[in-house]
Amino acid sequence: MGRLHYGNHTFEMDDRLLAHLQLIIGVKLRRGENFFMAWKTPPSSGERRQAIWIDNGAHLYFEYASGLEPELNMAWAEKLADSAGKGGGLIIMAEDLPLTPDES
Repeated sequence: MGRLHYGNHTFEMDDRLLAHLQLIIGVKLRRGENFFMAWKTPPSSGERRQAIWIDNGAHLYFEYASGLEPELNMAWAEKLADSAGKGGGLIIMAEDLPLTPDES
């Protein structure tokens, strides 16, 4: 498990998810787009919902558990990015989309 450091807070997340979030957050911040990012914690942690506000002033640090770069699933990245452009913000969801033929 990697970690997303946001200010003084640290959130454990899968390296694969972190790589996709780094891509999406980077693109949105380069465009000057601010947004909420929300997710649910696993049932073992009490199934809470968390949300953070992402803007160009946010202190973000992506810490990966592995030195290997995960393969990006652009279909999943697009689905995550689409949610980020809506009122509820970037909603972290499961990767239930297959890799596109050029990614496999």
